[in-house]
Order: sequence, then C-alpha cells, then structure tokens
Amino acid sequence: MTGLALDLAQTFNRAIAAYQAGKLADAEQLCRQIIAARPDHFDATHVLAVVQAAQGRKELALASYDSALVLRPGHADVLNNRGTTLVALNRIDEALASYDRALAARPDFAEAFSNRGSALEKAARIEEALASYDRALVLRPDFVDALYNRGNVLKALNRHDEALASYDRALVLRPGYADAHNNRGQVLKELTRYDEALASYDAALAVQPGHIMAHCNAAALRLLTGDFSRGWQDYEWRWKKQSVLSANRNFTQPLWLGREAIAGKTILLHSEQGLGDTIQFCRYVPLVAARGARVIFEVQKSLHALLSGLEGAAQVIAKGSPLPAFDLHCPLLSLPLAFDTRPETIPSENAYLRAPAQQSRVWQTRLAEKAQPRVGLVWSGNPGHERDRERSIALRALLPLLDAKATFVSLQKEMRAEDAVVLEERGDILPVGEELGDFSDTAALLSQLDLVISVDTSVAHLAGALGKPVWILLTRFPDFRWLLDRDDSPWYPSARLYRQDVTCSWHGVIARVRAALFDFADARP
Repeated sequence: MTGLALDLAQTFNRAIAAYQAGKLADAEQLCRQIIAARPDHFDATHVLAVVQAAQGRKELALASYDSALVLRPGHADVLNNRGTTLVALNRIDEALASYDRALAARPDFAEAFSNRGSALEKAARIEEALASYDRALVLRPDFVDALYNRGNVLKALNRHDEALASYDRALVLRPGYADAHNNRGQVLKELTRYDEALASYDAALAVQPGHIMAHCNAAALRLLTGDFSRGWQDYEWRWKKQSVLSANRNFTQPLWLGREAIAGKTILLHSEQGLGDTIQFCRYVPLVAARGARVIFEVQKSLHALLSGLEGAAQVIAKGSPLPAFDLHCPLLSLPLAFDTRPETIPSENAYLRAPAQQSRVWQTRLAEKAQPRVGLVWSGNPGHERDRERSIALRALLPLLDAKATFVSLQKEMRAEDAVVLEERGDILPVGEELGDFSDTAALLSQLDLVISVDTSVAHLAGALGKPVWILLTRFPDFRWLLDRDDSPWYPSARLYRQDVTCSWHGVIARVRAALFDFADARP
C-alpha cells in the first residue's frame, strides 16, 4: 500500500468517526480532502452526501449522491439514501423511482422497502405503503422502524387492533421507543380504552420526559374525559408543538397564569388559535377584569367588530395593529388554567355575546316574512384544518333534513365546488353566505333564526355564545371541549350535541337530527 493510499484510508476512517460523533463539519472537511486528492473516491463521495443530508443541505446532498452514482451506477445504498433525501425535498415520485432502482439492485433490501413505504405514506398511498412495510418485515421480522410505521398506516386505515399489535411488537423489541408508546396511546384512545391510552402516554414520558406530543395527547384526552385538573396543566405543552411555534408571541412581559395579583395592572389577553376558540374562551375576559386588571384584548380582524363591546375589555385590538403598553399577558386558551376551571365551574352564561342591533334589523328586513321556523345550516369548516375530512359533511348528506317544515338558510361562507352544485340544484335553501361580512354580520343573521344546525365550526360557537339554540354534529372523537357521552355542553347551555356512533358514519347522526327537526318544526306555530 502506498503512502498516499494509507493517508486516504486513515483520513476516511477519521471522517467516519467524526460523522458518528456528530462532528458534521469535520466529517465534511475530511471527505472533501479525500475527493480533492482522488475525485473518483466513491466511499468519500457517498459519505459526503450522507453528511450533507444530516446537515439539512438537501440539494447539495442530492448532487453528491448523483456524483456517487456516476462512480458506481446502481449502488443500492446510495439509491436508498438518495430516495430519503428526495422525500425530504417532497419530490416523492423521484424518491419512489430511486427506491425501486435500489430494490432492483438488491431485492432483499428491507430498509429500502421500509423507506419506500414512508414515501408512499407521505403521498397518501396508504394501502401501497402497508404492502411495502409488510415486505420489509418478511425480509426482517425484527425491523422495529418498519413495525412502527406499519402501525401508523394501520391506524390511518382504522385497523386499530392490528395497529396495536404492530406497536406492541415494536415495543417488545425496543421498550424505550417513546414514539411507539405515544402512537399506541392514540390507537387505544380510538378503541375507547382511555385508561390504557393514558398509561401509554405516561410510558412515553417515562422514557422521554420532554416528548411534546405525548404531553399534548395526554392533555387532550384528559380534557375530553373531564379531567380538567391535569388536562389544563398538560395543555400548556401545546406551545412546544411545531405547528404552534409560530403563534408563540415571545413577549418580554411575564406570562400570567392566575397566581399573581393583577389589580391595578394592565394585562394583554390574546387569541392564539381558531376563530371558534376565541369565541369560546372570550367568556373569561370579564373574570380577568373582575380581578382589578385593565384588560386589552387582541383578536382576529374578523371578530374585532363583534367583540369590541365585550364586557370587561377596556380595549379590543385587531391582530396586526400596534399594541399599547401592558404589564402581563396571557394566551386565551391558558385562561381555564389560570382560573382552575373544572367542568362544574365553567363560566357558562346562556348568552355572553350580543348581535349588533342595526345589522340585526337589516337581516330582519332581508329575510322573507316568517311563515315557519328559520333554520341555519353549516355543513363544512375550514378546509385547511387538520381534521377537516372528519368534521365536514357534504351538503348532499343533509338533504333529508329539508323535508321538515322550515325555512332553511345557508350560513356557509366558503363553498366547495360539489356543494355549490347541490345548492344551485335546490330551491329550498336560501343562500346568503356570500352576503355575510365579518362575524358581527353573522351574529346579526343568527339573531333572526330559530335554530342553527352546524358541524364543529366557529358558527356553532357563535350560536352558543349568543344563546341561540344550536345542534352540533360531532365526530365520534371530537375536540376536547365537547367531552364524551353527553348530548349537552357545559360550555353552551343552548347547545344540543349529536354524535357519531362506533361506525363513525354521519348517516345515523342525520337520521336523529331529522327526527328531532320534525318535532322542533311541529312545535312552533
């Protein structure tokens, strides 16, 4: 062996050691030294690509993988790693092609089958992803990551017992797999095995005390099952979720969670999540003011006019406007924790918002003479919501309701194409959604209705906050605020809840609402 060859071998070993120690910059520098001396050094080129991918420099990594393939076309490991980088770049079709080339070169490559399953899962090709994970496990039955990912796709397919078995097998092989404990908890929740689900979240936290999603999932389940004492405390972990980080205001003023006296101080209460959340939790504003604080309330622009007269708010500001000076702050959904809220202590006045009188008179004139009860309909929510597919209903599914003796009014502002077709076909739904401005306008329209029937949207919250009779159509596992196994809501005395059964179908819900609506209409002159 020549001195140069010996130096390159030693340098390459140092590069590998640096990579394994997490010293990525050193590993990259050493690989580049080797490539400068020998541009056809395949191993150094491949490792350079792996290091660049670990650094998050995905485009550079892809170029280095391609350089390695020039040196050794069809190399299975390079093609597999290249596929993973393409997935990170969201170039799924190219990633799948790279995995397929890797498998053509090495048909027993279990890791490539597993990674291919992840790419298919990301492309929402769930059945194909499952087949790819199954193939990986035939080749390597103790492949923990494939077992975990297989559990995830089985959960997505609502094959919960099989998903549970897959997670359990993964945890036998790797007892300290926090993500598997957490996702196992999610499956147990779907199986209504709530105590076991909480135990599974706790197992994840025993392994990894800072596991964000285990804290958040435990919080949601505790709140859903009425354990507000621990639920609101765990709910503060929401601020560490990646999807919520952008909403964290990072004020220099201290956070108030109910412990300190605030009399004589100015406190900023700020909305943080959806419009419905702001409507639901603005009920706490008067309670904060009652402690002697001057309350500045920051809300979404579309709610500004409606909430400007809210009791207890000295000043209501639309988001994006300059903020005045304040001493303390509290996000709106932390107020239940600040007030140590329990189900029996929820501040639940029948109506804590009021529709503006002038706009209400406009809608009174706009609507036809009232010959029968007026019923507002909302069948779909924000299409960008992570649970939109579960919560929204097609308008066509609601058509059986229209047999009741009532005047139906569409409150739907955003109309999906298929629903617009149905609405145009029908002559028995008054389409006024496009005429609605902000929420003060919606509140004014609601004031002229006898009943609102809605899926879980901001309009449902608004109807409840106005004290308007509202029937809310809920998924089998709704948001925590609706609790479980009850047809009323401690948050909204005027609400009646219609829940999916174990089939998770809307057919039974619509049938029960239809029967109740006939009774409602017949009971009114």
